[in-house]
Amino acid sequence: MSNSTDLSRRRLLQYFGLSAVATAVVPDWLLAASEQGSQNQAGPSEPDVECGITALTTELPILSADRPTKVWKFSGELVKGPPGTVQNIPDSYLGPILRLRKGQKVRIRFHNKLPEPCIIHQHGLHVPEKADGHPRHQIGSGQTSVYEFTVLDRAGTYWFHPHTHHRTAEQAYYGLAGLILVTDAEEQSLELPRDEYDVPLVIQDRSFDDQNQLRYIAHRHDRWRGFLGDRVLVNGKLNFVLPLATRAYRLRILNGANSRIYKLTWSDGGPLTVIGTDGGLLETPEVRNYLMLAPGERVDLWADFRGRKVGDEITLRSTAFSGVMPMMGMGGGMMGMGRGMRGGMMGGALPQGAEYPILTVRIVREERDQLTLPRHLSQIERYRPQEAANSRKPRSIHLSMRGMSPQLNGRSFEMTKVAEDEVIPLNTLQVLEFVNQDHRARGMMMAHPMHIHGQQFQVLKRELASGFEQRYASVSQGFVDNGWKDTVLVMPGEKVTILKRFDHYTGLYLYHCHNLEHEDLDMMRNFLVQA
Repeated sequence: MSNSTDLSRRRLLQYFGLSAVATAVVPDWLLAASEQGSQNQAGPSEPDVECGITALTTELPILSADRPTKVWKFSGELVKGPPGTVQNIPDSYLGPILRLRKGQKVRIRFHNKLPEPCIIHQHGLHVPEKADGHPRHQIGSGQTSVYEFTVLDRAGTYWFHPHTHHRTAEQAYYGLAGLILVTDAEEQSLELPRDEYDVPLVIQDRSFDDQNQLRYIAHRHDRWRGFLGDRVLVNGKLNFVLPLATRAYRLRILNGANSRIYKLTWSDGGPLTVIGTDGGLLETPEVRNYLMLAPGERVDLWADFRGRKVGDEITLRSTAFSGVMPMMGMGGGMMGMGRGMRGGMMGGALPQGAEYPILTVRIVREERDQLTLPRHLSQIERYRPQEAANSRKPRSIHLSMRGMSPQLNGRSFEMTKVAEDEVIPLNTLQVLEFVNQDHRARGMMMAHPMHIHGQQFQVLKRELASGFEQRYASVSQGFVDNGWKDTVLVMPGEKVTILKRFDHYTGLYLYHCHNLEHEDLDMMRNFLVQA
């Protein structure tokens, strides 16, 4: 191994803190046919990459070495493939990082050593149903499952996490998550920051009791709000400091929180330069004064620290915003409720929309580089709505919170059931609308980060209903919708129209709110893709 590779690895470890339609049950024969179709199109008989991922329980010194915290985590092992494909992160509950290349055939052997069922979802990747994490394929404690797929996706920042029936939120909260970084020839042709200058950052919030143990929502009826903790962690570490040089970096940021939404800003008021979103690089860089980042979303930033001096510090913050919670005022207070929104009614939680620091960048050394921000990053094939199979009749998905029960089109999740409007022909382009305009529940409306499994989609437009302008104003300029997306934040009063293809694989593919507590409360449904 070269000295430069050793240095890259050491610095990466340092960054992680080491220094209304009736539903019907899908017939068994149709599910079997869908599975067979996916298998025929997917499974690599001889993979390029084979790895083992084990879900297990352990203890880590998050707050104190004297009182370690019990966590759940994924541990990875490379069986076959290029060195560096699987990178575990010592002393962090996060990881491993899987580094893949477009076109590779991948086999993952998932071993469940947890005391309950589990399954892995490859978030953002377009894979066969049996590798996608549908909870009907979850396995019990002590069992093993094999996921096989070919990497069809472009270069980008993807991730994996559990998708266990009614247990996704708590399993993710206790630590189960890892990154999947895909590269391809198009990305490799660009002069972007690489190796130790390409930094993954996973932002989450947690709460701890007086024994340094993770504290989750105590009562099920409190989960409709979503979990909100009182401590912000980055890469599994509190009070995160990122030691950098006086040069350009690529910062890959994942919102790995259960329900917290971030409004990202630099403390010095400088702009954020976006080069990528969920599904990879944009066509051209985009500049924002702030960025909205919902659970499950990713954003890649070009961050240039040339001109800084050793010892300088700059903070990445989440600044105040409103309008995402029921009758929420600026900074997270619930108007008329007499107090701020609490995470599972736990005192001291940071309200949704509050202002707080996330991490500190500290300039620790001088270094010169010749990189310049590329004017053109990638080529994106733009979908045209008139070419959609349902161009004259979009599939509308209405989001509701009636009776504190989150639903999609008035329906809750059913393991193998679909409605007539949830059956989608294979190899078609579809227009879908997420509609968060339930005027009968106007005071109880919430923002919902909507995620669809399978291929990435394109956001066509956002439309805001009359009367929501004031609530929308503090977030309206923070969306980057020009790239590929798999998760989109739908604000109260909004209708977001997207274009999505359903190619290659048949079977059941989930769509759901990525507020993980909402998902576990069954704000999730199936699309049945069939030939």
